[in-house]
Amino acid sequence: MEIVYVYVKKRSEFGKQCNFSDRQAELNIDIPPNPELAEQFVERNPVDTGVQCSTSMSEHEANTERFEMETRGINHVEGGWPKDVNPLELEQTIRFRKKVEKDENYINAIMQLGSIMEHCIKQNNAIDIYQEYFDDEDAVEVTEEAPSAKTINVFRDPQEIKRSATHLSWHPDGNRKLAVAYSCLNFQRAPEGMSHESYIWDLENPNKPEIVLKPSSPLVTLEYNPKDSHVLLGGCYNGQLACWDTRKGSLVAELSTIEFSHRDPVYGSIWLQSKTGTECFSASTDGQVMWWDIRKMSEPTEVVILDISRKEQLESALGAISLEFESTLPTKFMVGTEQGIVISCNRKAKTPAEKIVCTFSGHHGPIYALQRNPFFPKNFLTVGDWTARIWSEDSRESSIMWTKYHMAYLTDGAWSPVRPAVFFTTKMDGTLDIWDFVFKQCDPALSLKVCDEALFCLRVQDNGCFIACGSQLGTTTLLEVSNGLCTLQRNEKNAASSIFERETRREKILEARHREMRLKEKGKAEGKDDDQREEETALNLEQLVAKAEEEFFDFIFAELKKKEAEAMKKKPKPKHQALEADEEAEGEDQGEEEGDRAETPI
Repeated sequence: MEIVYVYVKKRSEFGKQCNFSDRQAELNIDIPPNPELAEQFVERNPVDTGVQCSTSMSEHEANTERFEMETRGINHVEGGWPKDVNPLELEQTIRFRKKVEKDENYINAIMQLGSIMEHCIKQNNAIDIYQEYFDDEDAVEVTEEAPSAKTINVFRDPQEIKRSATHLSWHPDGNRKLAVAYSCLNFQRAPEGMSHESYIWDLENPNKPEIVLKPSSPLVTLEYNPKDSHVLLGGCYNGQLACWDTRKGSLVAELSTIEFSHRDPVYGSIWLQSKTGTECFSASTDGQVMWWDIRKMSEPTEVVILDISRKEQLESALGAISLEFESTLPTKFMVGTEQGIVISCNRKAKTPAEKIVCTFSGHHGPIYALQRNPFFPKNFLTVGDWTARIWSEDSRESSIMWTKYHMAYLTDGAWSPVRPAVFFTTKMDGTLDIWDFVFKQCDPALSLKVCDEALFCLRVQDNGCFIACGSQLGTTTLLEVSNGLCTLQRNEKNAASSIFERETRREKILEARHREMRLKEKGKAEGKDDDQREEETALNLEQLVAKAEEEFFDFIFAELKKKEAEAMKKKPKPKHQALEADEEAEGEDQGEEEGDRAETPI
């Protein structure tokens, strides 16, 4: 065995050279055993020893090194040209192409490759590789398992001064990125030095945002363009609308002029399903809904004032908090207001007054979330105050279903994109509730404590498996739900449809009953004076009835007395009694005649 010692210092930096040599071992200390010490030991009897039937195992932990990813750009340069040909010189390239095209080897190679390519193209056209063969089959029933969710990743605001995560948007292609808008919504309470930046995160790299968006004012909303994943639309706190193209960098590509923008923060911004993919609309608490084309953002193309009195006055307009637009209903859109009223609007109406179709009122505070059911667009979900409510367009008086009143305020909600009976809600106590009203209607199917601070926003991935929740301190938590919550159950569509129809019919019956009661109360209020007159008339009628009864009984008694008298007259009498009676009668007749004479006026 070789022993090597390597010196890494200069010879002048250490002392005398060490010379190593081999030598025999030396005995320095030898302690012999002492028998007297053994007598001091005490025997231990009995001895209890625990024995395991299985082999002893030990737990070990290992902290693996974090794999950090970084995105880098690559410049592609046209290659394949000879050294003596400059590809940037058009004349040289044309001259070289003509030279090559005249070569017989080039022609033979093209002819040979052409037949191979033709065969491949015909083969691809013969079979549709994207065809879904089992679309019509019923979904396989998922095994009964308890609903669950687990945290996949956490994305924290990298700024020292923490801001709230106010809006989330998934990347439309592959859902591997998440755009988060950060802002402080407390009016005039934003701390000094607070950053205006928002970020786009890669789901596999929570340490550093992939792209930084730098607006002129903090972003309240942020939405990916579904037709162009490089373009994002943001609603600013100062009322402006900003547009980014990630291929051009972090700075704003298009910005609306502040004179024609909203007067309050933009709480809702949605892309429209247009041919160009450049149209969008926005809403704010200033009571206006504006349509924009990002190619020309100097001023909006159309403005709707949310005045339910249909007078088109901005002073009486209701402030918009949430927006809803369904691509299958291109002319309709819905607005959730600060006053707890949902306004259904028709964009293609001829007059401004006709643009507001109807209203739905039922919440006691602002409506923070408004979304149509992806399977049944006539039914929509609203989240506000302490409840979440499900509505039907056929029943305008009240919602058809609602949750119980929670102890904590609700902040956001969304439908599951794959299950018609499942929706999600977030609360101020940091809890995420997952509702499945086919399984359970009174309580959530799963309630999960995500964080200690309040949750402000929620967004579900297109496949329904991942949920992103944004908190008050700017922390975005990514959750994965169990298969039972993101897989369509057997007959779930029919069950959900029957529940919606049944509850709608019930509400219609109750509405009709309430309408009748209101009409009766209105009639009573209008005829209050008539009721008083009727009461007086009723009292007079009672007196008249009593008087009529008295007169009737008096008449009956008089008739009875008369009949008794007649009966007495018809009865035969003795002669001396008859004579006395005749004399009495004559005396009475004379008395009556004298009385008549006395009464007759002279």
